[in-house]
Amino acid sequence: MQTVDVIAEILKREGVQHLSCFPTTPVIESVAAAGIRPIICRQERVGVGIADGYSRVSNGDRLGVFAMQYGPGAENAYSGVASAYSDSTPMLLLPMGHPRDRQGVFPHFNSLSNYAGVTKQLEQISTPNSTSATMRRAFAALRQGRPGPVMVEIPADVAHQEVDEAASFWGKTPRPVGSQGDPQDVAAAARALCNAAHPIIHAGQGVLYAKATAGLVELAELLAAPVMTTLLGKSAFPETHPLALGSGSGVMSAPVYHFMRRADVVLGIGCSFTKHGMSMNIPAGKTMIQATNDPRDINKDYDIHHPIIGDARLVLRQMIDACREILGARRREQQAVAREIATQRDAWLALWMPKLTSRQQPINPYRVIWDFMATVPPEDAIVTHDSGSPRDQIMPFYRCGGPRSYLGWGKSHGLGTGLGLTIGAKLAMPEKVCVNFMGDAAFGMVGLDFETAVRCEIPIITVVLNNSTMAIETQAMATSHRMFHTRDLGGNYADMGRAMGGYAERIEDPAEVAPAFQRARRMTEEGKAVLLEFITSAETEFSHRRAF
Repeated sequence: MQTVDVIAEILKREGVQHLSCFPTTPVIESVAAAGIRPIICRQERVGVGIADGYSRVSNGDRLGVFAMQYGPGAENAYSGVASAYSDSTPMLLLPMGHPRDRQGVFPHFNSLSNYAGVTKQLEQISTPNSTSATMRRAFAALRQGRPGPVMVEIPADVAHQEVDEAASFWGKTPRPVGSQGDPQDVAAAARALCNAAHPIIHAGQGVLYAKATAGLVELAELLAAPVMTTLLGKSAFPETHPLALGSGSGVMSAPVYHFMRRADVVLGIGCSFTKHGMSMNIPAGKTMIQATNDPRDINKDYDIHHPIIGDARLVLRQMIDACREILGARRREQQAVAREIATQRDAWLALWMPKLTSRQQPINPYRVIWDFMATVPPEDAIVTHDSGSPRDQIMPFYRCGGPRSYLGWGKSHGLGTGLGLTIGAKLAMPEKVCVNFMGDAAFGMVGLDFETAVRCEIPIITVVLNNSTMAIETQAMATSHRMFHTRDLGGNYADMGRAMGGYAERIEDPAEVAPAFQRARRMTEEGKAVLLEFITSAETEFSHRRAF
């Protein structure tokens, strides 16, 4: 067997079902012969996004894999890998490398040196007989510790060389059992929680990867503690639950702001507490508890009074047991907290109802989001956004149904990322209605990969909110726009969707928003990829705290 054939056999044994790829690499032929389906995208960055979305929705149980050629292929994939790294997505990257005798020669692009800052681990298959050992280390890294992309470079001259039979072996990589937190640390944190007047739980993506939603719900109900999630952690706590506040980032719902401002103790579970434009800054004066599987997170941006290192699911179980022992027969009144959350949410929504139900033309983008929520039940959907306005408009209002029903991202601002994520999500869970919301600027970055969904018969719904301008840059580009129209964008994207072979509509009447989503869902059930272009206003008001 050649090196690429051994790689394909290893991928098959590890349960890999799809390989997103572009434009060409000998890995494609080998995986196809092994029964793994290649998904040929239109550009490398979207192919990385497909692998990213597949891994996220599979929660790391099934891994997304992306392969690309050396040189331009590896160069073009960089931004997608950087986004995945910032969001801690486990996926395998298989770039070709230049022949070994040409590596390091200017101007050849070197994946090993250039990707070091945006991968969890990277190696090169230096000889054919090192293939199995190198791949074994890669899969171990993918399944241990904090998730992240792992890269294995395949030099072009090694790819087709024969592997000795004795060197071609594979034992499936076991999933390691996560570690518990130190019992003394957990006990001290539990005392702080049980003695708090106004505790709040701040849940991150680690809850999702640990499959810890059930434990999170149990602890929240035990303490009658409201729960907010990070942008990445959105869906870790079901947002239809009476104790759900929603997600906090640069934008948030009023309940998130109200309860975080008042809280005296904050339990961060499966989160990094990173200060960032896409995270919520925690007000000073709180007692901070942080449970994470990565020691680098502790005291990074906040002084943590009770640090706990451990797996989120196991730490939650320890915390539940410790809190039950402390509380005994005492129980907090959950109904009162739930009523207060509902009161805060209702008052906040009342302020936004003129936009959420607006009949104006062009259509207010909030009307598109509101009607979508009323048309497609959250338990049926997997939803993601794109950078900029679509993310900030949908995230505070959309109430997702459960784990991985929403794919939040944004610590690295790769405009156009949502399309690849949605294609990967549909591959992972074909029974779901998979939808990405993007602006016209994002469509300009990656829109041709809608054809990938059409050609590969992956029936997603792409929503383009077309306001023909870079609305959030209105103040930043005032002079240049007045002189040179720098914010103007243009295009009929529904026409493009039809030209690429998909089902497409251009909607200008707000009364047609909900019916358009109903038709779109029916089309996906018939196996068609759908593009809905809504002609929207240049809305620039967001649910920041000053908007409450």
